Amino acid sequence: MKLFRKVFRFAFVLMLACTGAAQAANDDARTHAQADAVQWFQDARFGLFIHWGVYSVPGRGEWVMENEKIPIAEYEKFATRFNPEKFDAKAIVDLAKRAGMKYITITSKHHDGFAMWPTKQSRWNIADATKFKRDPLKELADEAHRQGIKLFFYYSQLDWHHPDFSPLGKTGQAAGRKAGGDFNRYLDYMDAQLTELLTNYGEIGGIWFDGMWDKPDADWRLGRTYDLIHRLQPSALVGSNHHKAPYPGEDFQMFEKDLPGANTAGFNTAHISRLPLEACDTINGAWGYNAKDHSYKSSKELIHFLVRAAGAGSNFLLNIGPTPEGTVQPEFVERLEQVGRWLQTNGASIYGTRAGPVPPRSWGVTTEAKDGTVYVHVLEWQDEYLLLPPLQDIASASAFGSGETLELRRLPEGLIVKLPKASADQSDRIVVLKRSAQPVAASSEAGAHQD
Repeated sequence: MKLFRKVFRFAFVLMLACTGAAQAANDDARTHAQADAVQWFQDARFGLFIHWGVYSVPGRGEWVMENEKIPIAEYEKFATRFNPEKFDAKAIVDLAKRAGMKYITITSKHHDGFAMWPTKQSRWNIADATKFKRDPLKELADEAHRQGIKLFFYYSQLDWHHPDFSPLGKTGQAAGRKAGGDFNRYLDYMDAQLTELLTNYGEIGGIWFDGMWDKPDADWRLGRTYDLIHRLQPSALVGSNHHKAPYPGEDFQMFEKDLPGANTAGFNTAHISRLPLEACDTINGAWGYNAKDHSYKSSKELIHFLVRAAGAGSNFLLNIGPTPEGTVQPEFVERLEQVGRWLQTNGASIYGTRAGPVPPRSWGVTTEAKDGTVYVHVLEWQDEYLLLPPLQDIASASAFGSGETLELRRLPEGLIVKLPKASADQSDRIVVLKRSAQPVAASSEAGAHQD
């Protein structure tokens, strides 16, 4: 009996050791996978956001159910008219590539609870509630994988349709749901849907959460959900649009219609983390399809936002809202292609860079490549000279593209560079600053223009 107990204890200790080793190996694999994913994400710098769902049918934006106080029974009728037979996943991915985008983030489920894939957790989905029996997320995932574009899934934690999203939060009061739902049961439903998205669509770049702000004091079981995601896909990145400092398990931080640090969307600048950053915005004023919104931003405005995002160390996720037929508005296509042509020429100053040594200014921003090259993006400056802060290890300045050598003077107050001449249609004058191995001493020359 004593021998048996010794053998049992030895076996038990060995099992714990093996289990601990296996867990350590899994944690190590997750750490390496995450590090690679984070590096890729920060290098990508530009992505396509897609807000698309049954709300495209009325064509008044993705918040139409809440804004117009439409009860569930009436809202569900839109699904019978949602039949996007012109949806073409290849055309969408082709457009993203022409725009110079490296990844796509699409709404798998927005606040109306409608699933854009044939989920087994509810019949409120594109296969069961509409005439369109295809799976657009599967088609998009297959095409994105084929063309080397990463795919992220937006998922709304808020749900105006589900009976267990209870008690109600700040929104969804007019949906007509009965009281008495079980919020933990809803969270089980959410995790089951996320499991489908993370097991049936190949490698996923990450999950883009939204809606937690509707019930900020609720127990969302974030640790359990984030662990689920990281266990199913160790390299998938998790972000949440909750307008707070990141929670444990989150891998990037997003800013809606806001640049990191601009503090125009409820963010306190103290909440900006050291995680990878992403700013998102629209081409017109709407996320989902809005037939009457013709306030399109110019391609120059979009390029400036992209550049300023990179100068803030952030990606730019630019949104389109496809029509009920599944097509992309020509005004969106035109602007995306114009941004793509600009990136074909100037992408080296954006892709793979990090925020440069000069913090964002009203005149523009700086970005820095991994080899130490600094790109000065002059967006709003008409004078011939620009004064930069003291950058003692800069050896030379040249015009991006042409390589033309630019006059460079060093003063105790800073570095003066003569800017290349701007053409009338130029969106961004880019100066290339090359570093030296040793700092260059400042001269006593005077006179410069500064911000």
